[in-house]
Amino acid sequence: MKKVLILGAGQSTPSLISYMIDNAGKYDWYVTVADYNYEMAVERLEGRNSNCKAVKFDVNDSELRNKLIEESDLVINLLPPTFQFMIALDCLNHGRHMITASYENFRVKQLHKDALKNNILLLNEMGLDPGIDHMSAMSMIHGIRERGGYVTSFISYGSGIPAPEVNSNPLKYCITWNARNVVMAGESGAQYMEDGNIKLVSHNQVFKRTWSVDIEGVGELEAYPNRDSLVYLDVFDLTRVTTMIRGTLRYPGWSETWYKIVKLGIPNETMRVPNLNQLTYEQFTEMFLPQSASGSKLETRLANYLNINPTGKIMQNFKFLGLLDKRKIEGNPKTAAQVLEGLLIQKMPLPKGMRDMVLLQHEIEAVFPNDGDRKEKITSLMIEHGDPNGKTAIAKTVGLPAAIAAKLLLTDELQIRGCQIPIKKEIYVPILEELKKLGIYFKEKIESI
Repeated sequence: MKKVLILGAGQSTPSLISYMIDNAGKYDWYVTVADYNYEMAVERLEGRNSNCKAVKFDVNDSELRNKLIEESDLVINLLPPTFQFMIALDCLNHGRHMITASYENFRVKQLHKDALKNNILLLNEMGLDPGIDHMSAMSMIHGIRERGGYVTSFISYGSGIPAPEVNSNPLKYCITWNARNVVMAGESGAQYMEDGNIKLVSHNQVFKRTWSVDIEGVGELEAYPNRDSLVYLDVFDLTRVTTMIRGTLRYPGWSETWYKIVKLGIPNETMRVPNLNQLTYEQFTEMFLPQSASGSKLETRLANYLNINPTGKIMQNFKFLGLLDKRKIEGNPKTAAQVLEGLLIQKMPLPKGMRDMVLLQHEIEAVFPNDGDRKEKITSLMIEHGDPNGKTAIAKTVGLPAAIAAKLLLTDELQIRGCQIPIKKEIYVPILEELKKLGIYFKEKIESI
């Protein structure tokens, strides 16, 4: 019997855990779900007690962490990215495979040679974005090359948002995954290439650098640049592109509000603030205003500082979020970012009976020298909806790629070793094929340009 350890039982894990437990009897696996929130880990088992169990887990308990990893054949790590290197190093030391949905940490990447020597796979970026986006992009790029062409422009968008019919709050957004990632989006700034020119965007300008994108079947959305697009020039081996952009999609209006939140300085998770839970949310917001803004009503001073209409849409969004509330801050936050994270969870749940939606769209332009330098544009779109009162689209698209990779690895169908991301055919071909069988697939449109 092969033993699988799943670290983390958060919002992105239900489909992953269900898949692994559903297949445990067939393939003779035993699945352990470990989370600090033991009750949540038990809930993810959906009442099943055959070939699976839940355990309470503190990632900082090195003795327990190493014991669980040593007893396993494979670790699926869905913990926050902060712990990626720690878990990867433990897996390496115990000779255990690891799969994670997090971006590949540069320190983890340096473990490649040691992973090869130990005959283990450390598979990173095996979720939605990153994950399915990489696999579908490489499938398109390899297809173009096999037809004798080369890529000149690569634009890719990803998003996890409520379905269009959901109108539960003025920001038209719902928390269906880690709220911390929403709060800290854009924290590193962004860079991309447009018409041969590199564009750099500082963290406080990311949500001001937006543009419209029309998605078939959905309508107009707004995009903002996502992290460092230029690293994918090497990852995808795109040596002749003049445009390289990866963007995130939101409903129109999100970015203008978030730009002001960033300008205030609320998304800060490095500075610990004493006694936050003794303040009201109104007092919390006051902390971000300069001393010169004293006097008069908070709303007026806030509007003057941010240069916004005191009765306009952005101020109304601030009020909706609870940033002007006179009630005490809930929980025990240590940083400003954690205060905002708590508010998002309170104010933006996905309503019962409603669906979330995941979008991925690639727009690739290519030239075919063997066909008279013919040019074409390929648009590939994936739209996945969650199940009302069931598994979210985020849970399905983040969890299932990791689960399928785990099955391939445990059944010896995936032989690649070392530190990898899913850009090689031996990884992405079988995973995309099974995702299609599960109803998660892309529709392509090709047009001459």
